[in-house]
Amino acid sequence: MRRKSVFVLCVLIALGVFSFVSRAFSDIEKKKKEELYRQVELFSDSLAIIQADYVDEVDSKNLIYGALKGMLASLDPHSQFLDPETYNELKVDTEGKFGGLGIEITLKDGLLTVVTPLEDTPAWKAGIKANDRIVKINEELTRDLTLTDAVKKLRGKPGTTVDISVLRESENKIIDFKLVRDMIKIKDIKETRILEDGIGYIRVVEFSENTSKDLEKALKNLKNSGMKELILDLRNNPGGLLDVAVKVAGKFIEKGKRIVYTKGRQAAQNMEFMSEEDNPILDMPMAVLINEGSASGSEIVAGCLQDYKRAIIIGTKSFGKGSVQSVIPLTDGSALRLTTSKYFTPLDKVIHDKGVQPDIVVEEGRIEIIRDEEKPKEDKDVFKKIEEEKKAKEQDYRSDNQLMRAVDILKALKFYKNSKS
Repeated sequence: MRRKSVFVLCVLIALGVFSFVSRAFSDIEKKKKEELYRQVELFSDSLAIIQADYVDEVDSKNLIYGALKGMLASLDPHSQFLDPETYNELKVDTEGKFGGLGIEITLKDGLLTVVTPLEDTPAWKAGIKANDRIVKINEELTRDLTLTDAVKKLRGKPGTTVDISVLRESENKIIDFKLVRDMIKIKDIKETRILEDGIGYIRVVEFSENTSKDLEKALKNLKNSGMKELILDLRNNPGGLLDVAVKVAGKFIEKGKRIVYTKGRQAAQNMEFMSEEDNPILDMPMAVLINEGSASGSEIVAGCLQDYKRAIIIGTKSFGKGSVQSVIPLTDGSALRLTTSKYFTPLDKVIHDKGVQPDIVVEEGRIEIIRDEEKPKEDKDVFKKIEEEKKAKEQDYRSDNQLMRAVDILKALKFYKNSKS
């Protein structure tokens, strides 16, 4: 009887505690709502005062749009309010072609920052580098520019010019560039070849719709050419389509493995992306090259292959762009571009603002190659000369110290494997 009384008492205490906690949570939610209503009332009062007392008559829609732009800008560099015109521009299918400079930009520490210049574009040829801070566009300071406004100023008709000034913090100086806009068409896989001793090399400059298929073809061709090891070059790759980056990573890990996952405040924002490749390449030694221009999708691939110890990551720390933006349409044709979640690697490492740390740090640099120049002969065979020039061009990769370190590491792995067997 006494034991039964104790049990009943425990149940009553538990119910009391539950009731108290429920009321506490209810009170907290009520206070939050009351605070929100007070802030909305503050906004409404300010709006009414401006409309009544401001020196000029102001369109209420412009006031609301301005408030929304400020509100979204206060969250993070990637969230923004899109007015109907900007939202329509975002929805236009450009098919990968546009008149511009060939740079991927973001807001970092409140400053307009180059993520990476795209190869063979005006920005690349002029010498603009990842992490350059764009401080002026056509003599106008960029301090208060949104990303959308900056893109509008940088893009334009091919053949037109734009002046930009960048702060290069690594050299502590401001550099001025006069760039001529060009039609930008990105080729996702830039280079595919055998370097030496069966070491294959593939350079992926972005993840677009056809990248996975193109990579499959490149891998097949290299295998047929005797590839035994692979270097995947993701330097200055700003990312692209998430599902394509997942497919690329999935080509080198077992089917059913987690490649990346996203985590946000809402359950619907938590997603896992798994490898679905039926015939992945699992037994081929790999090295992946990254640098400060590697961002988003390329960080997902590098982080995944690093976590599963499927590849050695070589180079310098990547950019650190690992957040997900959702575009949410509004009733008047405008939209919110809102950061709703962040990327995490299979071993729960956050990418955003952290980047991927390479296994072996190799700073960017060039190796100077001294060749013995043969004296020209009048009777030298023309075709032989062409072949020699072609061969010399193919050897240019030897001047890339990050790439050569990857070659040396894969050679060492091969030597170790052969000596062990």
